[in-house]
Amino acid sequence: MPLLQIHQTGKQSGWAIWHINESETQLENKLIGYPPTDITHENKKLEWLAARHLVLSLANHLGLRYFGIRKDIFGKPFLEKYPHQLSLSHSYPYVAAQIDYDHPVGIDLEQPKEKILRIAPRIFSSIELADAGSDIIKQTVFWCAKEVMFKIHGKGGLHFSSQLNVEPFQLQEEGSLRGIISSEKTEVVTLDYRIEPDYVLVKTKSSDH
Repeated sequence: MPLLQIHQTGKQSGWAIWHINESETQLENKLIGYPPTDITHENKKLEWLAARHLVLSLANHLGLRYFGIRKDIFGKPFLEKYPHQLSLSHSYPYVAAQIDYDHPVGIDLEQPKEKILRIAPRIFSSIELADAGSDIIKQTVFWCAKEVMFKIHGKGGLHFSSQLNVEPFQLQEEGSLRGIISSEKTEVVTLDYRIEPDYVLVKTKSSDH
């Protein structure tokens, strides 16, 4: 079972990462279900299956039974039969998940790719662009952080460059970020990031229960 990392950050809060190296047949089972028929791409099927295995493993690690994943009207995931907040991210062959007892969470995993340099002017503010420069790793951290804040908000409809903003920071192997979500009200969030050889990970600071 390629459970790459699992971390408990509170009594019923934590996060984990899965590295996919199984076939679809190896991942399928009755407990986690089967990919929806509208998912036809092989890698997308593997991501769907691995995400359920990962949530199952993380839930069990936190002392919770796994009954599946439910989504609200905005598509925000939760643990079935629990109030726990859930966030998922995948960038083949990696899948990440975060569970928190009752606070909105977000987790995002991305592999640094040249496309971020092309889309950055559309999704970053002028301050963020100036801070990241041409550093593809730092740009990926900004991108992940915005995705995390979008997931925390959970209702969609936000403009990435003007309503999801990250304050300038000094890039290290791991550290904290200060994000600002501007919607009906302004919400300040603290995020953690880490730089791994194959990917960048940004996540919400979990509450302790």
